[in-house]
Amino acid sequence: MKLVSQGFDDLNHYAKVWDNIASQLSNTDLGLKNRKTQEVLDKLRIAHLAQHRVADLSGGERQRVAIARALINEPEVLLMDEPFNQVDAAFRDALQQDIRKIVEDTGLTVILVSHDPAEVLGMADDLLVLKGGRIVDFGNPKELYFRPTNPYTALLLAKSNTLTPIQASKFHLSVDTIIAVHQEWITVQENPRALFEIKDIRFRGFYKEYIIGNDEVTVHAIAEATSTLPKHAKVDVFIKEYISF
Repeated sequence: MKLVSQGFDDLNHYAKVWDNIASQLSNTDLGLKNRKTQEVLDKLRIAHLAQHRVADLSGGERQRVAIARALINEPEVLLMDEPFNQVDAAFRDALQQDIRKIVEDTGLTVILVSHDPAEVLGMADDLLVLKGGRIVDFGNPKELYFRPTNPYTALLLAKSNTLTPIQASKFHLSVDTIIAVHQEWITVQENPRALFEIKDIRFRGFYKEYIIGNDEVTVHAIAEATSTLPKHAKVDVFIKEYISF
């Protein structure tokens, strides 16, 4: 069992990448030591950094070195604590997919702790959701995204809107329990006499996030980036789907 933390505490920052990794192996068979070090450098795509000092690397490169160092002795289980926090977003996906490939090729079990929904949904075979030290949900990522059994799971994975029965009634929904409405399940239509208003608009790249509400209730909804509805526009809100708890 090996651990990869988010702090790179176990790396020798003033030694070369090759030495950081090779130092985990015995000198009894130097040929094997060199071969295994080269193999793990190739798997993590950092062979070109072998003669660089760790201190001179970026956060993402250091994380690859830390993972290579952990994998060199072929552990059965790899524990990863928020491993991508210091990795630039542009390189994060490539590193995650490299780890997925290693798992597929070797059968390695990875237990990863993360607060990033995109990260866990894209990497995990099974998700375990903790809140306050207690397990509140467990299952396949797709199942937990679309059919969570706890409102916290819906909020964590989908940034879902949670509504009480009274709040839900404002959208003409008759329910007896708390419900969750994913942002993509909400559509709006401009209506000058509507009871709801677009309070704010947040640009998210390929989509916009609308904050819609009145004095009684507020929800977040996703809209296409090309949507032309302005801030403070009056809109009717339509909920296509929801989850009951």
